[in-house]
Amino acid sequence: MTPKKQPARTPPDEITLSRVLDAPRELVFSAWTDPAHVAEWWGPGGFTSKVIAWDSRPGSPIRIDMHAPNGVVYPMNGTMIEVVPPERFVFTAAALDGEGRSMFDVLTTATFAEQGGKTRLTLNARVTRKTPQADQHIKGMKAGWTQSLERLAAFVMGRPK
Repeated sequence: MTPKKQPARTPPDEITLSRVLDAPRELVFSAWTDPAHVAEWWGPGGFTSKVIAWDSRPGSPIRIDMHAPNGVVYPMNGTMIEVVPPERFVFTAAALDGEGRSMFDVLTTATFAEQGGKTRLTLNARVTRKTPQADQHIKGMKAGWTQSLERLAAFVMGRPK
């Protein structure tokens, strides 16, 4: 009897992560709204990010190029949707292929709650559109955001990343 071939698993199209950061809510929120701060923590471990456009006003464009340790550049663009200081930050982002076309679009919502002088950050990222080649990139979304939030925690605490 031949075993049945298992279907390929697709990555989840939505993740939610929550962290308590040992920093005041205003500082954590500022780390999300100041482009110079975003460049310090955005992206997985070992990556550097060049923030080309990051204006925290609704309707403003976003553009970040993430540089992997091996020299590959992963560009993304999007739009600021909602900014409610210091409580909520919502934006769309599109991971771009080598031709500058969106492989998938993500709606990301970050909320910041005061918790005894610390900040509970909850991040939800939901894929809203994807192309056939997207799954190979989406499978790393949870790990990428987890590492970015670790870098954010180190940044707001003034520790090396």
